[in-house]
Amino acid sequence: MQWGLENRLAQIIRPETGRTVMLAIDHGYFQGPTTGLEEPGKTVAPLLPYCDALSPTKGILQYCIDPLTAPPIILRVSGGNSMARRDELDDEILTCTIEQAVALNAVGVSISIYVGTEHQRQTIQNLATMADEAHKYGLVVLGISAVGASLGELREPGKEQEFARYLALASRIAAEHGADISKTYYVPGHFDKVVGGCPIPIVLAGGKKVPEAEALEFSYNAIQDGASGVDMGRNIFQAESPVAMIQAVRAVVHEGKASEEAYELYQSLAK
Repeated sequence: MQWGLENRLAQIIRPETGRTVMLAIDHGYFQGPTTGLEEPGKTVAPLLPYCDALSPTKGILQYCIDPLTAPPIILRVSGGNSMARRDELDDEILTCTIEQAVALNAVGVSISIYVGTEHQRQTIQNLATMADEAHKYGLVVLGISAVGASLGELREPGKEQEFARYLALASRIAAEHGADISKTYYVPGHFDKVVGGCPIPIVLAGGKKVPEAEALEFSYNAIQDGASGVDMGRNIFQAESPVAMIQAVRAVVHEGKASEEAYELYQSLAK
């Protein structure tokens, strides 16, 4: 299935730039009706022409996404917990079979791993098991470095170097267990070390909503440090003008525009 895998990777990571803009809309699997995604179909429809791949759950894909206009799909296949028990978010299982992913015409699947948590073993096993199954059919595997509630302190100011070491560890473990792409967070001043220790492409997780100029700045910095693109959610669909924001992100990722230029583009399009 090597040909199929390479073909699907080329649908996600554009060969002409070697980069990708993915749109993550899988937040509801543990957050419920996330702000901006209360009506996923309405939110996502105008954004689809500007994303290289879409990351939904199987329910949202089936109920809210038009099969005639959908971009390549990277299907969320891990879950099983919720914000109602925040301290147990790392206790995930596989929630979708590879046969279901194939039936839904996904080009890839995404799985979270919670390295350093109580349930790290089972989440890494989830990734390894799904990678074996996905590669039988030539599907791409996106391994997500998830930070559970117990590791939230790593994001605090002054812990950037420690956080980078953690993300480098998690990204490398994802690659070692069969992921084809790693999704992780940006760490100012240390992200090149995360990229340098990972043999597969890294895409940037957008994380919590920040001002548009700030999101464009860390996206630009991540690309300069070697990221192969972004997999953003809240920083696009919660923006004041989501359609303008995703176009500005594309300008950073695919056109190499500096963050200041991209923000000017965002302001112009938002009008």
